[in-house]
Amino acid sequence: MNPGIKYIDLKQQILSRNADQAGCIRAQLHQEQVFLLNLMSSPGSGKTSVIVESIRILRDSLRVAVIEGDIESLVDSEKIVAEGVSAVQLRTGGSCHLDAAMVSTALERLSLDALDLIFVENIGNLVCPAEFDLGATKTAMILSVPEGDDKILKYPVMFSVVDALIVNKTDYLSMSNFDIEALRNRMANINPHARIFEISCKTGEGVADWCSWLSEQIRQNVRRQREHF
Repeated sequence: MNPGIKYIDLKQQILSRNADQAGCIRAQLHQEQVFLLNLMSSPGSGKTSVIVESIRILRDSLRVAVIEGDIESLVDSEKIVAEGVSAVQLRTGGSCHLDAAMVSTALERLSLDALDLIFVENIGNLVCPAEFDLGATKTAMILSVPEGDDKILKYPVMFSVVDALIVNKTDYLSMSNFDIEALRNRMANINPHARIFEISCKTGEGVADWCSWLSEQIRQNVRRQREHF
């Protein structure tokens, strides 16, 4: 590098500050015994539908809220509120991802002592959200069948950081060349510890299995928190 040039890596500075804020969120949620799920995907994969169907199964046993991230509009928050669940809308006004500072602001609007589970619906994007820690307990992503099984080859970072991969819109499988086994094999190479769920929000297929896994993760998290105290 030219010694006359002062080099500043802004990306590393931004990610470092975000990581610090995410650590504060994680500590806060640990104290309150609240489980935060960061749900990511590309636009149109069905994030809101997955959240709504999950709420319908989980709300009898868990106290749920949702943080909605969108560049514009309240349409997804309105769907959540229609289910009788509290929602906080984060309007980014152009930002392609949520960050820990945004989530921290949203948490201030929620009564954490009255919650067990918070879904964060991240901005529809398979690039930036993968790099920003939100202080979540677990992360999950949705890949819809119409998107194709090769998305893992194009956006490997996203697939590598998640704890669960939800393959949504399986009712389209018979009308596509989506190769679920190829996806599973690729996922086994890039992220062998992630659980894979095949679901359809239209038919309800697989949603209960996804919710059972999520419920178990919440129970395990609560046990760890109590042991820590």
